[in-house]
This record gives sequence, structure tokens and C-alpha cells, in this order.
Amino acid sequence: MSAAQRLHQYLRDARRRRSVDLALTLLPWLAPVALLIARWQGATPAWIALLVGLCLIGAIAWRHGSRLDTPWLIRRLNALRTDMDDSADLLFAREEGLRGLQRLQQAWLRQRIETAPTTELRPAWSRRRALVSLLLAALALAAVALWPAAPTSAALDRLSPSPQIAAAPGQPRLVQQALRIDSPAYTALPPRNEPSLEGRVAEGARLRWTLRFQPQPDAVALVFHDGQRLALSRAGEDWSAQRVMTKSLLYRIEATAAPQAQTRRLYRIDVTPDRAPQLRVLEPDRGLSLMTPGQKAWPLAFEASDDYGLAGNARLRITLAQGSGENITFREQFVSVRGSGGARLKRYQHRLDLAALGFAVGDDLIVQLAVDDNRAPKPQSALSPSLILRWPADLGSEATGIEGMVKTTLPAYFRSQRQIIIDAEALIAQRRKLDGEHFLKRSDEIGVDQRLLRLRYGQFLGEEAEGEPKLPTSDSEQTPDDAHPAEAGASAKTEAHDDHDDHGHAPDAKPAVFGEEGSVLEQYGHTHDHAEAATLLDPQTRKLLKSALDEMWQSELHLRQGHPQQALPYAYKALAFIKQVQQASRIYLARVGPELPPIDETRRLSGEREGLARRGDELRAATASDPTLTALWRELEPGAGGTASASIDYAALERWLREHDERVPDPLAFAAALAALRDQPECASCRAQLRGLLWPLLNRPAASVRPRDGGDASDRRYFDALQQARP
Repeated sequence: MSAAQRLHQYLRDARRRRSVDLALTLLPWLAPVALLIARWQGATPAWIALLVGLCLIGAIAWRHGSRLDTPWLIRRLNALRTDMDDSADLLFAREEGLRGLQRLQQAWLRQRIETAPTTELRPAWSRRRALVSLLLAALALAAVALWPAAPTSAALDRLSPSPQIAAAPGQPRLVQQALRIDSPAYTALPPRNEPSLEGRVAEGARLRWTLRFQPQPDAVALVFHDGQRLALSRAGEDWSAQRVMTKSLLYRIEATAAPQAQTRRLYRIDVTPDRAPQLRVLEPDRGLSLMTPGQKAWPLAFEASDDYGLAGNARLRITLAQGSGENITFREQFVSVRGSGGARLKRYQHRLDLAALGFAVGDDLIVQLAVDDNRAPKPQSALSPSLILRWPADLGSEATGIEGMVKTTLPAYFRSQRQIIIDAEALIAQRRKLDGEHFLKRSDEIGVDQRLLRLRYGQFLGEEAEGEPKLPTSDSEQTPDDAHPAEAGASAKTEAHDDHDDHGHAPDAKPAVFGEEGSVLEQYGHTHDHAEAATLLDPQTRKLLKSALDEMWQSELHLRQGHPQQALPYAYKALAFIKQVQQASRIYLARVGPELPPIDETRRLSGEREGLARRGDELRAATASDPTLTALWRELEPGAGGTASASIDYAALERWLREHDERVPDPLAFAAALAALRDQPECASCRAQLRGLLWPLLNRPAASVRPRDGGDASDRRYFDALQQARP
């Protein structure tokens, strides 16, 4: 055998062993897969799957073996044979491209291949991998074989024995029965068989009854508690019918000439309604969020759950509110959000790009997520709470009604006494860092704030505003250059007063009108001395406020002189007086008791009965709000016998039950107890059971007058003596 033929033989053997090795590893898994398909779909799909699996394993094994090519063989020869001198690649090189020494080396290598004994170049068998694969496949085969088989259509249609019922000869008796339940497709519940003809089903499930009698009756029907009838059709030996369930019901089986015990038995079907999806907000953790500096996106996260399954996508409604006042515009858009997770529990996440939405200062961004379940034909929806992202408006341009624009810097007029104390303490702490002139200027500014606050509280006592003296010339209209800015603002708003008895008035006031009362009073009187302006507070409160103003005077004096540390004690005392004034001003409403009309003493012991209620007026019986239930309650009293039960209007009660189904906690139990009493009027336990179910439905009786106790023998003798003494 030439060297070329031997090399090709090496390569074919290696590829064959690699393919067989992989096939032996994969073949054991065909058995559990085929058995699983056979149990679910039948024998034919299992054989098809087995053939497809064999072809697939063969293709994979051939593909895996074809990876062993010439470079692999060269590496294999160099690794296993030392006589190749690490030059096995020359065996596959063309002679035209080789030089003298390379050709000589190629001839030596070919001669060694031809004369040397056969070398095992094939890859070793993967015995461990094949053994592990075989054990795992055997375990999977055992699990599939021992797993309970899913009910097939033939198994579901198989009838089960019915409980034995005593019947006379010739009476049709139910001997076998089956109830097939096919749940709606959206529930993904497998079909099942209920041998007892009772069960709990999903809303919209299709029920199929299959009954067998012996001997055969002429007609069979299902009679429901609401009066509806469903006739069964006969097919051979079986009677069958089907119905889609939308609500819970009771039913009985009526067959022609059947035993009474069989027709009286009630079967119960409970329908479980499909619940709407439950939606929960995960992020953000609050309903109203404020925009943070530098925020570019708004992350949202929701979690939804449903009893049967959720739709894959949810709808995110985004509303952008822009503008203010009456010029607010709304822009709405919808975004589809993909959920992640299982069919019954999904998580929805989305990040809103605020710049792309046009979110700006003063805008509100409102989002709300809507999720649907997979109910067919009409899904149920759930809405999340509205989440709001607010970008606060610029405080310098925000309007607040009649007060106009909001100032970014708080005016000195609104400084509080506590703020003056804080500013003074801060100035004292910075005293070493400030030079004398700057320290005196800062202290003087705080003193001006104290002065303005004193003037503010002084208005409640009828005091006049203070300011610079005004000259009786046109020069007085100009503000002095050396005046303090805050004092200049105060003097521009108020009139200068030297004392209470002699003062000037503002030169820029409007001219007086001759004969007008207000002008005369403003020219020659003092409007701030009105009683309404000076007596707003009680004397005690006025005294406290006057003490606070005195302390403010002293605080202002030391602050204007550049001694804030000496002004602090007076400022603290002023603050304490102001707090007492605030507490006193809260108690302004007198507590007055009820004013009852005076008692007319002239009618006492006079015997006059005009205007008194008559003793002969009788109490009228209250009208029952639900006479049907009231009458039934009275007829079910323990003393009533069978005749009372026979007088019960069962048709009216069944009609009432259909109309007031939502009032009854368990309407099927009520209907069953009513049917049991109608079938057995003398049954005391049936009467007690119905009476117990009826008690929560009765209205609470109205309050009534309790009769007075007659008393003992001495009391009765006293009352009899009073009756005999009455003329």
C-alpha cells in the first residue's frame, strides 16, 4: 500500500470512529423523547419523531466527524510518530514547490510510512461520556414512564359507576355517569373528568354530561335551580348534553318514571370568575416626584399578576401638561411596553427621555400603565395609579394671585424676631473676621430690620409710622443722600411724625376735595386713632404687645450702635412676649352654653293639659322592608308544623332569590335548603338549616318601646288603689 493510500485510510478510520462515538452518546436519548411524545400525542407522532431523531443524530455525527481534516492528521502524525521529524506536512506537499533537500526529506517520510507498521491514529473512545449519557437517558425514561398520563378524549368519555339507588322494578336507574370539563383556551387548563357530576370550573368552561340508565327512560333533562331545563339527547345507550357555564348553579336529573330519591338529589357546580389583573408600582416609590437637578430620564417599573395569564405588551399613557393658569395645554401619547417574566407574573420597565418629550420648567408629566389579561374574547384591563413628575417653576416668575410676583429675596419687612436673633448671633460669631466698619454696617442693617418689625407690630396698637422729618418745601420730596436705604424705603411709604400731638402728613397725598368727609378727616384728624384700629386686642394682649415693643426699642438701640451682643437679651425678651401674644390671640371665642327657654312657673300644679301629647295615641306597627323574607321567617318558627311549610310560597322565594342574588352570601346553599324543605316538609333539620341561612338576610328591627315591669304584689295594690281613686 502506497503512502498516499495509507494516509487516506488513517483519515477515514479517524472520521468513522469520531462519528460513531458521538452517535452512541446521543442515541439513548431517543427512547425517552419517543415515549414522551407517545403519551402526549400518540404512537404515530412518536414513530415520526423517532425517525427524525435518527436522521438528525446521523447528520450531527457526520458533521462532527468531517472536522477531522488534513491539518488534524499532520498534527496527529507529528505527535505520535517520532520518525516524522516534525515534518509530516511534507507528505501532503506538491513536488513542484519543493527544493532539493525538501524533496529528499519527503521521499524518506513516504518510505517510512510504507515500511513502518500501522499506527493507531484514531481518537480514543469516549467511554465515560457515553456511560454518563446512558445513565441520564435511563433516568429520563423512567421518569416519563412513571409520570401520570394526561387524560385523553377516550379516557374522559369513559363512564364511571353511579351510586346505587333503590328503585322498583321497571324504574329507570342511573348506573353510569361522567362530567367532562373543557376549560377556556385562555386558562391553559387541561380537560378533566368529574365522576361525581360536581366540581369547580372556570368561567366560560364547557360542560358535557354523559349518563346511562337501566332500563332506558323515555326522556332525560337537567333542571337547574333558576327554573331552566336542559334536555339530554340519546346516542345508543348514553344520554348527553352540554352547556357553557357563566355562573354557579344547582341542578337535578329528571328521568321519566325515575325513583324519587334520584330526582331529588342536587348537584352543585361552582364557577370561578376570571379576576382582573393586579398591578403594583415598583418605581418610583411615590405618586408625586419632583425633578432633581441634572435629571435626564425618569425610570418606571411596574409588576402585574393574573390568575391565568397576562398579555405580552402593556400600554403606557404619557400626558404632558404645560402652561399655567387658564393657558394649560395637554399632550398625550401612548407607548407599548414589553413585559418580562412568566405568563402569570410580569415586570414592565421603561425609561422616559425627558428631553425627547419636551419636558421643561413648570411642566407636569403624568404616566399611567394599562395591562390586559389573555381572557377571550374580551380581555380585562387594570390601570395603575397616576404617577406625576413635576418640574418646579422658577420662584422669581411664579405668580401668587393678588400678591403679584414672588420675590426670590425675602424683603426685610417680613423678617421675624427669631430671624433677627439668628442674624445677630451669626454676626457675633463673625466679629473677629470682619473689620470695624463692615461690622458696624452689618449691625446697623439688623437694627433697621428690628425697627421695621417694631413698626409692623406697632400698627396693632394704633401707633403711627415713623420716618424722617419732612420740610415744608419741595426739597423734602427728595431722599437724603446719607439716609439708610431701608429707612428711606420706610419713609417713602409712611408719614414722618415727631410726636403724637404735632405731626406732618405726606406731601404726595392726593389733594383734598372740598366738602368731602374723608378729606376733611384726613386733613384735620388722625385716621389711625379710630377706635376700630386701636382696640383690636383685649387689654391683656395689648399689654403684652406693648412690652414686646419696648424690648424691641432697646434691641434696636444697641444694634444701631454696633453692639449686637448687648441687644440679644432684649431681642429674646421681645420674642417671648410675641409668643405669649400669639397664644393669647388663639383664644378669642367665648364658650357659651345652650340657652334653654325659661320654665313657666305659673303652670306648675295647675292641672292644665293644653299642649300635652294625648295618652291615647297608640304605637303603629313598623312595616317590614322585605315582607317575603319576614313571612318566611315567621312560618319557619319551631312551633309551626307541616301545614305551615305547605303554605310557603316557594315560587315567590325562588323569584326573590333570582332578583337578589347579590345579597345572599351563598345563594346555592340557600336554594338547596329551600329545595330540601319543599321535598320534605316535615324535616326539622331542613327547617333549622333554612332558618339559619335566612337570619343574616333579615333587616335589623327598629327600636321599640319596652313594656314597663308590672312590679310585685305591693306595687300592683298601689296601682289598683290609684285607679279606684280616680274620679
